[in-house]
Amino acid sequence: MIEKIEGIVINERDFSETSKIINVLTKDRGIIGIMCKGAKTLKSPFRSVTGKLTYGVFNVYYKKDKLSTLISVDIINNFKNIKKDIEKISYVSFLLELSEQVTKQSYNNDIYNLLIDGLVKIDENFDPLIITNIIELKYLDYLGVMPVIDRCSICGSVNSIATLSSTKGGYVCNRCLTTEKIVNEKTIKLIRMFYYVDISKITKMNINPLSKLEINSFLDEYYEQYTGLYLKSKSFINDLKKISIKE
Repeated sequence: MIEKIEGIVINERDFSETSKIINVLTKDRGIIGIMCKGAKTLKSPFRSVTGKLTYGVFNVYYKKDKLSTLISVDIINNFKNIKKDIEKISYVSFLLELSEQVTKQSYNNDIYNLLIDGLVKIDENFDPLIITNIIELKYLDYLGVMPVIDRCSICGSVNSIATLSSTKGGYVCNRCLTTEKIVNEKTIKLIRMFYYVDISKITKMNINPLSKLEINSFLDEYYEQYTGLYLKSKSFINDLKKISIKE
């Protein structure tokens, strides 16, 4: 049976000399595999619409829990600006890989919606690091390891929050503070804003460099401690940052 399935290609692999298989994160069915016959040949209509980051409606012969077969793709957004920028590409590659891992652990179509909203904003030239961090924070809910960002993670107090600690799992108040590094007061407020903001409704972002650094460092450490996820694409982002610092 032919079905129209909205989704985005998160990765691809060769199947034969002329064909390939794409894995598509879909709006309603999680991740599905699609056979793209002849997609690697120069004259194939599939060649330009089956690469990673292709976002559209996939018309397929759908087979549940098996490989579906591609008939055609109707592109929704080709993310032109992302594809022209190595920094944007690196963050988006990380988000695709992360979204795949989160979906495998806890499928919820909110994951798909967060990813698409984030990609649209990155394509509209919003800061890719900030958008990535917002999505990373929200995904922790679906991984079941959300940090405590509405009270002290140790005593539960909502007063005198002093810092944000990955080791202690979130906010730490003055009374429970031991050797934790103190973060900027704006960072404490911003991480809550990151969690509650609707990405699709963001129209401007003015965040100071220190808070950006502190939130990103917190999330890097938190993912390492609590998720068990190791993503190669994150290493590439870190390498890019080192290069930019040297320059």
